[in-house]
Amino acid sequence: MEDMQVSMYQLYRDMLTSYLEDKSEHALYHAQQFSKQMMEQDMSPEETVSLHLSVFQDIAHDLPEEVKDSFDLLVEVMIGYGLAYREHQSLRDRQQELESELNVAAEMQRTLLPERRIDLDGVDFGVVSVPAGKMSGDYYHYDLDEHGNLAIAVADVIGKGVPAAMSMSMIKYAMDTLTNNQMQPGFVLESLNRVVERNIDEDMFITMMYGVYHPDKHHFYFASAGHEPGFFYHASTDTFETLEEKGLVLGVFPRVAYKEQSFELSPGDFVVFLSDGVTESRVDGEFIEREQITDMIRERLHLSAQEIVDEIFQELEKAQEFQLRDDFTLMLLRREV
Repeated sequence: MEDMQVSMYQLYRDMLTSYLEDKSEHALYHAQQFSKQMMEQDMSPEETVSLHLSVFQDIAHDLPEEVKDSFDLLVEVMIGYGLAYREHQSLRDRQQELESELNVAAEMQRTLLPERRIDLDGVDFGVVSVPAGKMSGDYYHYDLDEHGNLAIAVADVIGKGVPAAMSMSMIKYAMDTLTNNQMQPGFVLESLNRVVERNIDEDMFITMMYGVYHPDKHHFYFASAGHEPGFFYHASTDTFETLEEKGLVLGVFPRVAYKEQSFELSPGDFVVFLSDGVTESRVDGEFIEREQITDMIRERLHLSAQEIVDEIFQELEKAQEFQLRDDFTLMLLRREV
């Protein structure tokens, strides 16, 4: 260790002597290379200042006391700087570690969402879901049962951070189990509520809109657990109706009954499910009105369901300068003409 210190001292002395003699760019280049050696030796800023003072005193004799005293002050400054810098480095390393963990969790979360296309005669379906950050509190679901009935759902986990977002895994596996045998909205929400109530923290809860379309009868059944109301579009009158069925959010009480409504989808009619990240989008600094959303949909009736939801997301994202304030999920199910 002492030999290393002697070697560093001699290197620095030669470098400083050379610079003071000719002040060349070559000497400055050597200084940059020397800094890499300092890092390899894990030299602190105060040790570097002390090394400079020792070498400078050896080269320049009879230094004024003011110069020596100024270096004492500089050493104290560098001690504080070194401590702060090392703390900053530690925090940055921890932040990078957390960032890596979040990336893994976000990728796992994406695998929970359905990806396969809906292949059902007479049905046009589209969905877009984009998180405001790495992790999303929104969850969407769609699935066909053995009879060709199509179940759709949009949920929003109300809570904080990763635990809230990771509740999606519980929702997914619970729904996969529940909907294997029974897809009626009231039953699914009642059963899911019991699962959620037993497994999430008291400060968290989940809203959900769940619906099932029976293409043989063209009937759509839905129920809500305190979720953002959707829309029902009547093609014959070119009007939108609000889909709002009051129901308690999931996870508050173990036994809750959820009422369901049903209506017929005529050719060209469609259902819209969405999260509050859509209705809380801002346009010109103001929250968007629900009527504005329906106007945006109406302007795109000539497009496919997937094109409609994609274009609306792109327009609202642009209006917010590409900075989503909340997770954004928009789903559309249309009976084709």
